Amino acid sequence: MARLQDRYKKEIVPQLQQKLGRKNLMSLPKLQKIVVNMGVGKALQDKNRMEQSAEQLTQITGQRALVTKAKQAISGFRLREGNEIGCKVTLRGKRMYEFLDRLISIALPRIRDFRGINPKSFDGNGNYSLGLAEQLVFPEIDPDKTNFTQGMDVTFVTNTRNDDEARELLRLFGMPFREA
Repeated sequence: MARLQDRYKKEIVPQLQQKLGRKNLMSLPKLQKIVVNMGVGKALQDKNRMEQSAEQLTQITGQRALVTKAKQAISGFRLREGNEIGCKVTLRGKRMYEFLDRLISIALPRIRDFRGINPKSFDGNGNYSLGLAEQLVFPEIDPDKTNFTQGMDVTFVTNTRNDDEARELLRLFGMPFREA
């Protein structure tokens, strides 16, 4: 069992029960999945970029990246339907908790001038999104073999509809929210 998954069951659930005043374990907020997305717009000019991005995302998450294609054509972006424009990974279960552990304890502290993440980036339905400017904050990526930096979006999907409950869940996991 992953370290954070064990901690969720032994420490976080009792704290959430006390804080939210609920006895039913199934009504407590829970992390359902983490979606890591890389939008690789430059892949239209350089096909090699998409392969490298998908490979790096696979190394970071420990799960094979799915290449995403454009659903519709947008002439302003020189984009045709079916062009490869990004890659994503959906993490659940043990891999999700292991990725969250690495993100909180290793990757976020390695960001230059890091003062915490924005506590207001919730979508109104209990889901949280954060953007990382470059993939090099993860130790799995070798900076010497990297030709370009690529940003990514990380979305945490919870089963609660309340942003405050989701914020409390992520805070108990150890997410370093900055003081508002």
